[in-house]
Amino acid sequence: MILCCGEALIDMIPKPTNTGAMGFVPHDGGASLNTSVALGRLGVQVGLLSGVSTDIFGQQITASLNASHVNASHLIRSDRPTTLAFVQLTNGSAAYTFMDENSAGRMIATSDLPEISDEVNAALFGGISLCLEPAAATYQTLQAKLAKKHVVMLDPNIRPKSIGDVVVYRNRLEAMIGLSDIVKVSDEDLNWLYPGSESLTSKLQKIRSAGPVLVILTRGGDGASAFLSDGTEVHAGIEKVKVVDTVGAGDTFNAGFLAKLSEMGLLSKDALRSTSGEDIQTALKFAAKVAAVTVSRAGANPPWRHELT
Repeated sequence: MILCCGEALIDMIPKPTNTGAMGFVPHDGGASLNTSVALGRLGVQVGLLSGVSTDIFGQQITASLNASHVNASHLIRSDRPTTLAFVQLTNGSAAYTFMDENSAGRMIATSDLPEISDEVNAALFGGISLCLEPAAATYQTLQAKLAKKHVVMLDPNIRPKSIGDVVVYRNRLEAMIGLSDIVKVSDEDLNWLYPGSESLTSKLQKIRSAGPVLVILTRGGDGASAFLSDGTEVHAGIEKVKVVDTVGAGDTFNAGFLAKLSEMGLLSKDALRSTSGEDIQTALKFAAKVAAVTVSRAGANPPWRHELT
């Protein structure tokens, strides 16, 4: 089982009402939730570890997890409110305003963590859950525990407006990068992590030298490249589709990549260390294909396996 660890929230997606005024429609969201749903729809055994409210939005989230075949046994339930992310779309790109104080997702502590099922063999961390205390410290503690035996993927998906203490956040990401087997970053993530005039290649090398077996760099319309520890580099372009919005695109990419690794039997530490560039390129291409479906429709709505041709 792949365990997605991080925020589960509600994306409030703008939509015109019958009167012409703009309203907001609640869609399930959050980086880890989106990835878990995408994995479930792709037929992969997957679970979500997150703080989820018992309120009406939390009920919506758990119903959606069940509908997409996501194991909910690792959820941490409470009566705190659900995080709401109000989305503003500009030319298909999304900007967010978060309502997150005292929320069910943000307030989880290390003492709240459940026992991890023996079925879990890999875990994903990332998103705003890594910059909002106390949950951020809780997820860091969990990653350090799981990294000893499990394949761990990290996607920081950095959102500068959500960051409180920049120094603490940078230190946390550096520590988590060092414990991860797979790290995915965008060019924007790299430039935030390492501000300055250095090339992307130079900045990428800093992550590679920290220890991950595999580093993935996404560059929007230029596709994605993967760098193996032996120096092999592979690339996959994007699928050409009409973009409706980009909400959940990166999360679906992660799901497609992990799904293909799982399908090829590569989600163990030993298998990942000995994998070939050809296998990684196959996984990148599948990830791009899955993400293309998501961006072609509104909201984080990843495809089911039968929709992929």
